[in-house]
Amino acid sequence: MDAVIGVDIGSTMTKVVVLGDGILSSVIGPTGAEHRRLAYKVVEEAMSRASISPQDVSYIVATGYGRINVPFADRQITEISCHGRGVSYLFPSARTVIDIGGQDSKGIKLEDGRVREFVMNDKCAAGTGRFLEVIAEALGIKLEDMGDISLKAKNPVKISSTCTIFAEMEVVSHLSEGVPIEDILAGLHEAIASRVYSMVAKLGIERDVVITGGGAKNKGLVFALEKKIGFPPLVPPEPLITGALGAALFARDFSKKEGARRKERDFGETKFFT
Repeated sequence: MDAVIGVDIGSTMTKVVVLGDGILSSVIGPTGAEHRRLAYKVVEEAMSRASISPQDVSYIVATGYGRINVPFADRQITEISCHGRGVSYLFPSARTVIDIGGQDSKGIKLEDGRVREFVMNDKCAAGTGRFLEVIAEALGIKLEDMGDISLKAKNPVKISSTCTIFAEMEVVSHLSEGVPIEDILAGLHEAIASRVYSMVAKLGIERDVVITGGGAKNKGLVFALEKKIGFPPLVPPEPLITGALGAALFARDFSKKEGARRKERDFGETKFFT
């Protein structure tokens, strides 16, 4: 078998996709502090799930925040390009991508499956997964429950602060006043959706719109974004792996162009041959 691998080391999560005749396997795990050790571990796990050996792998592309920490990769490609490629593979009709990650949010404009332009918020936690984590902790609820709870809201409150610290204080204040938690969360999602929408609108939002990243798993946030953009967005079956999938697709292109590689790599404590 001639397989390729895409590795996406994000600020909070690391994703790996093994590509052969379609997606053979994917693995998602927390990034942690030791990027290199984790990269070895998740790639080995992904190969095991795909029932392949290192000798079956012809090319590896790394992307994401920590892509320089994948020493066994053949090439490094920016996350913007990889997200665009992965989304276009899953949704050929996609024109706009909204990616809400752990530490940043991005808007990507696609044309004929290629990235035309993009915008990114990487200076402030508002509008990111970390922002939601902080609020979940303040409210004493699980992050994964926020979306379902917010959909029960009847009178969403207005969250005016865009700073994480002040928004947290505002949320706690509403809670102490007896405002139902579902109304607080719905208001929070609307505030995040407004911030993200304003950023992405600079590109000119065109359908189909695809939402990716951890934020895409939050039904309340997706609903709030749908109200902003005016039509239902598309969400991948697993919205966290689009970057790794795009990296794997690039790896397949380079493998065909350069010829299948069979070189020895330093892969952890063992030798990794491809």
